[in-house]
Amino acid sequence: MEFDTKTPQYKNDDRRSFAWPSARERWPVILTQAIDDVHRAVADSSDADARTEGKAIIADLAKLKYELQHDRTIMPLPDDGLPDIAGYNKEIEQRNNPSWFSCTWLFSECYMYRRAQTYFNLSKHWKSYDIFSRSKISGFKSSRPAVIELASQYKDIITELETSHQLKGAKTEDEIAKAEELVFMEMCKICLWGNKTDLSLLTNITSDDFSRLQGAKAREASEDKILVNDLADAFQVLYKAQKSGASERRVDFVLDNAGFELFVDLVLAGYLLAAGLATTVVLHPKTMPWFVSDVVPQDFIGLLNALRDSNNFFGASAEGQPAKDLSADENGLIGFLFQNWSNLHAEGKLILRPNHFWTEGGSFWRLPATAPELFEDLKESELVIFKGDLNYRKLTADAMWEGSTPFAEAIGPLGPGSGIRVLALRTCKGDVVAGLPKGKDEELRKTGDDPEIRKWAWSGEWAVCQFFDGKQ
Repeated sequence: MEFDTKTPQYKNDDRRSFAWPSARERWPVILTQAIDDVHRAVADSSDADARTEGKAIIADLAKLKYELQHDRTIMPLPDDGLPDIAGYNKEIEQRNNPSWFSCTWLFSECYMYRRAQTYFNLSKHWKSYDIFSRSKISGFKSSRPAVIELASQYKDIITELETSHQLKGAKTEDEIAKAEELVFMEMCKICLWGNKTDLSLLTNITSDDFSRLQGAKAREASEDKILVNDLADAFQVLYKAQKSGASERRVDFVLDNAGFELFVDLVLAGYLLAAGLATTVVLHPKTMPWFVSDVVPQDFIGLLNALRDSNNFFGASAEGQPAKDLSADENGLIGFLFQNWSNLHAEGKLILRPNHFWTEGGSFWRLPATAPELFEDLKESELVIFKGDLNYRKLTADAMWEGSTPFAEAIGPLGPGSGIRVLALRTCKGDVVAGLPKGKDEELRKTGDDPEIRKWAWSGEWAVCQFFDGKQ
């Protein structure tokens, strides 16, 4: 806690914050869904010992839900052998053993997922079980129309780059740079809006909703919803590094959601590699099931397997949809993606690098002090892309910044002098925001029923693409 900002953080007892409905409405639903998932797994198991353990886990999850709903004291975590337990328990003590609703939003939300995971880590038969896997798989299946659309665009761009090493119609050096910048920005926007399908918020989403959110028309309609767009600055950093002739040029993705969002992350990653804007892309997943839909290493493997066997995966029935085989052309498009991405992974150009830091209870303000090796590693990157709302909340310490507070100030130790170039691609689904044009927050607040509440930032309808060069 000593490394955090002194600016107050959002708390669960603040009726003006999205923390209030999150703690009281969203979290009980998420735990109920987790309980139901383990019930199904227990019913499907033929191992008597596994079934007994599974029932005990169900009881523990139900107890956690009860404590949350009845505002009990947040209890120390049992030691499951992982190195972050001591840090969580120390922080609970430093916070004077708060109750659920009196605690800060960021820490208590992280604690909820971490405590749920202890039940599985302490078991014999359920250590590798992901309580959110079914929902992640279902969500990706429902993304079929957008997957096919983007697969077609991706194949065209990658094939063109591989055959001509430049984009059509670009002749002079300036024209080539401008064309590449435009494609880079479009790819980043695809990656940005893929975050609208965060399963921790869209708990009752249907397949029709996924199709509407993820298509090109939706992206075009959302152009004016990007409140800050620093993508041109981020492109210039990568373009200059490319022209410098440096043999090693790395881009990092601190991942957010699995399924379709991971898919669009790979679309951007593959493009960066094909365009020569990066020679290596490092993906940073979580080490355990987290915030419902966050990426764990197995999700990356599962996505490639889904693309490899695309007709069985996408042709199978999804929620609200009848089974429908892919056409030969659609299979070919998705097969191209599988071959391209699996080759990049096999060649060491697309790397997974999980770290326990990403599931600790604090913000990224703590990174230099509590995870110095990771901090030094990220300095080696030309650009670190932080995806999604939770990563943004952690970048900015989930603090109650004025909307016009400079982004560089809000990210603290990852700002000036950090040695890290930060690009945050975030659709807004929580209160914290910084770096807006002066007066914009106040203008948007007036669109709601209470100008004291930053409710405009809760829905995922608005976004920011914010860049800061900590290497300068």
